[in-house]
Amino acid sequence: MANMRQKAILVGLRLPSDTMHDVEESLDELAQLADTAGAVVADVVVQEREGIHPRTYIGPGKAEQIGGLVGSLDIDLVILNHDLSPSQQRNLEDIIGRMIIDRTGLILDIFAQHAHSKEGSIQVELAQCTYRLPGLRGKGIEMSRLGGGIGTRGPGETKLEVDRRRIQQRIRRLKKELVHMGKVRETQAKRRRKACTFAITMVGYTNAGKSTLLNLLTHAGVLVEDRLFVTLDSTTRQLMLPNTKKVVISDTVGFIRELPHQLVAAFKSTLEGIRESDLLLHIVDLSAENYRENMHAVYEVLKEIGAAEKNHITVFNKTDAIGSDIIERAKKEYPDSVCMSALKGEGADVLLDAIQEYVETWTCRSLGDTP
Repeated sequence: MANMRQKAILVGLRLPSDTMHDVEESLDELAQLADTAGAVVADVVVQEREGIHPRTYIGPGKAEQIGGLVGSLDIDLVILNHDLSPSQQRNLEDIIGRMIIDRTGLILDIFAQHAHSKEGSIQVELAQCTYRLPGLRGKGIEMSRLGGGIGTRGPGETKLEVDRRRIQQRIRRLKKELVHMGKVRETQAKRRRKACTFAITMVGYTNAGKSTLLNLLTHAGVLVEDRLFVTLDSTTRQLMLPNTKKVVISDTVGFIRELPHQLVAAFKSTLEGIRESDLLLHIVDLSAENYRENMHAVYEVLKEIGAAEKNHITVFNKTDAIGSDIIERAKKEYPDSVCMSALKGEGADVLLDAIQEYVETWTCRSLGDTP
């Protein structure tokens, strides 16, 4: 169904504090996100400015130039590599004449496509509602300034006000459902604690190879694709160590730089499972040129959810795709790390031995202890 894919222009803004390398790297990631969402990138536009334009983010002149491009290239939508205010988004749509999507909107769309479990779907819908609400609020303020007119007088509410109220009610309902699911998760965690089961959670930048590794270690049969955010719904499997002791291991949603705060808030109960774990496996795609920046992005999210101090093993993955010099440098920089290829099955024994070492020194916490 390649003919159904929408054509898009990507737009980036380079400020004086940004290097061209950083901008290009960020736009490469945006192109991956666009591809995952189902768009074909027809062109990329970068504007250099001293600062953000308050009304249109990029300059109005550049917006008009893009408006000319969309017609000649038969473009369906324009994707900005930045988060826009509702008014900036509307102003750009007025000038360019096409749908404008910002980075957060694009990520939310991908999440909506890939959430399959009930909890995942609720979390994504909550994030989308939270994201959309300020846009309705902004439009409502503009309408109220019209000072009346046909359809605005009398005791009735405008459609936007009704929509805003409905979204607020929906947000409250979704939050209640997630609270209930969180209690179920908490009960499961208590049961695990009572049984003294060692729990491992894999974390990492999106597309680092967590699902491939889970399949290698446990034959989980999880879908693996070379795209961002394919795995949203957490998968937990039993893992047998070399000494035949059994532990549980879970996959999680991949992280990304500047992960939208709406998603962090909506996925709070899922991410709290990371804090409940006894050990984290930080999976890193060592073949990525910017793997250090990706690692930093993961640390930032862990910090945000209060899991930065958890015991962890750094697992450098995809060693089959790089030279030995990069592997040696990573080993020197992170001496306690494990280098492996989940795709080829190389290094799994070293990782299992490292996990086993942690398990052998682990003391089961009682239910009253703080995780």
